[in-house]
Amino acid sequence: MIFLELVLQNFGPYSGRQVINLDPKINGYTRPILLLGGMNGGGKTTLMDAIRLALYGHRAQCSTRGNLSYSDFLTQCVNSQTSPHDKTRVELVFEHIENDRPVKYRIVRTWERNPKESKDHLGILGDDDTWPVEALVNTWDEYIENLLPLGISNLFLFDGEQVKELAEQEVPPPIVVDAIRALLGLELAERLAVDLEIFITRKRKELADKHDLANLEEIEQTLNKLQEEYNEQMQTFVFLQEGLKLSEKEAQEAVDKFIYEGGRVAAERSQLEKQKQEITAAAENIRQEMGELSAHVLPLALIQPLLSQVQAQAEKEFRIRQQQIAQEILLERDQRLLNWMSNLDIAEEKLKKIKLFLEDERRRNCTFLQTEAWLLADDETLSQLGNIIYYLHNAKISAKQQLASLKNKEQEIITIERQILRAASPEEYERLCDAMQIAQNKVAEAKVQCETARRRLVELEAAIEKSKKDLKEYTEQTIDRKNTEHIITASARVQDTLKLFRERLTLRKLNKLENEVTECFRYLLHKSDLVHRVTIDINNFSLSLYDLQGKPVPKHRLSAGEKQLLAIAFLWGLARVSGHRLPVAIDTPLGRLDSSHRSNLVERYFPEASHQVILLSTDTEIGKKEVETLRENEAIAREYLLKYDPSTRQTTIQPGYFW
Repeated sequence: MIFLELVLQNFGPYSGRQVINLDPKINGYTRPILLLGGMNGGGKTTLMDAIRLALYGHRAQCSTRGNLSYSDFLTQCVNSQTSPHDKTRVELVFEHIENDRPVKYRIVRTWERNPKESKDHLGILGDDDTWPVEALVNTWDEYIENLLPLGISNLFLFDGEQVKELAEQEVPPPIVVDAIRALLGLELAERLAVDLEIFITRKRKELADKHDLANLEEIEQTLNKLQEEYNEQMQTFVFLQEGLKLSEKEAQEAVDKFIYEGGRVAAERSQLEKQKQEITAAAENIRQEMGELSAHVLPLALIQPLLSQVQAQAEKEFRIRQQQIAQEILLERDQRLLNWMSNLDIAEEKLKKIKLFLEDERRRNCTFLQTEAWLLADDETLSQLGNIIYYLHNAKISAKQQLASLKNKEQEIITIERQILRAASPEEYERLCDAMQIAQNKVAEAKVQCETARRRLVELEAAIEKSKKDLKEYTEQTIDRKNTEHIITASARVQDTLKLFRERLTLRKLNKLENEVTECFRYLLHKSDLVHRVTIDINNFSLSLYDLQGKPVPKHRLSAGEKQLLAIAFLWGLARVSGHRLPVAIDTPLGRLDSSHRSNLVERYFPEASHQVILLSTDTEIGKKEVETLRENEAIAREYLLKYDPSTRQTTIQPGYFW
């Protein structure tokens, strides 16, 4: 079996449609490793969940599902930016050998947010990706169990946390124990033992005497009556729950009607009236403040342009007076200069030019001084005028603010008055309150009835369990003592034989598994003399280590990295014993390994773990050195980078790796 392509559409952090080519063949050559790099939280585990979800649907053991129902889990998987009308889609294309020829199938699972009927839509497409295989859709769970059984899927699709848990525990976790039992075929023998026990019980019932049979039938009749009552009570409970939902709906409608027809406003009338009075008082205060402004400088705003012109003229006349004073001073200075220059030995012609220059300067200055001065304001008047204009500017700003505030207050008063007008009359208010109270009482009564029915169901369940226990004890204690027929004796011998067969089968397969795990561990471990043999306990499947002299090697002597290599060797050995030629996908593979163990894992395990190895790694696990080693050994077929954007919480898939 080979995975060829994985398509994600609006799944988890993957927005839109994104395609990953997983074909290990490139340029006619097969290289086993598909390397996908991404930081923690960037969507690596989501890819593993997508593969499991495509293969197993509602049976998938996904990382984020927990105790969620399948419908809630599918809704959780929808991308946060997906519109309610867009579908979420997961596709997985794989190829395997069927009837001695390669066959390719495309698994397509689609669903919407809050999926209808609490499930997804499954489609299986054939070789050309166009024609659906309806027969395969109906029997898909059985079909995939023959290719990649769910019980052993964790041996081929696992993550670093699984390896860490396996390395730290003395006894393998239940999920690995179940995979071991499925792999060794022990569940078939256990199922046969259970079926044989059921067969013996039936035969004992057939061979019981009349008195025993009468007692047995009495217990069975009691059990049947209890079960019938339980079924009737369950129907009543369902009916009461539907009635409760209807009552809750009617109660909500009564509350909505109470609000819509002014019941709530009527209840808050006094508060609204008080609020209206406060706002009206605030508006009146604003009007008084505006009246005070109007009684002060604000009316001057009507002639503000004239005041500005007067201020400009006054400033101009002030500058003219200053210029006149300066002109007189300059005339005296120019005359002294000419008198002084006349005593110097300066040519007459040059002296005339200087006189002409000074006269031109005086004429230019006199042009400015010819401006008419009609205001003739003194400095104190000019200062008072500036203060008046300044206060007038501030008064206008304050008036605008108060006017806007007054409009807001008036609008608030109008809004409150409208609310008061919508308030129901006292009679209507009382009628609405009564209707709402009746509806709420019906809800409370329906809840009490539902709780009573539920408690009765619990009592019936306990009575049924007690009857079943009595039936079992009666069968085991009473009938067992009285039935000595050949069929019982023969069945007991079959059970003993089956137990012996199961023990020998377990020993035989565990011996093969021990050899594989030992070989894998010694191959990965750089200390070849540390462990000579690995044994597996027949009861709890715990691992024991022995050196060349046959002495036990305590696990605490192993470093954390060596324990992790032992766990990987255990999973590798299980996969090899399974006989299934399946892809291997590993999430966060290197964990706490030191450089030498990391090198052994990169060079020896990854290229040989399977014909197709999908590695999901951070930049610190398979770093620059490790990826260069894999590239030099031509072990990598394709490389991808899961680029996560924290601002949008979205991941895009890009060709290439971190380096």
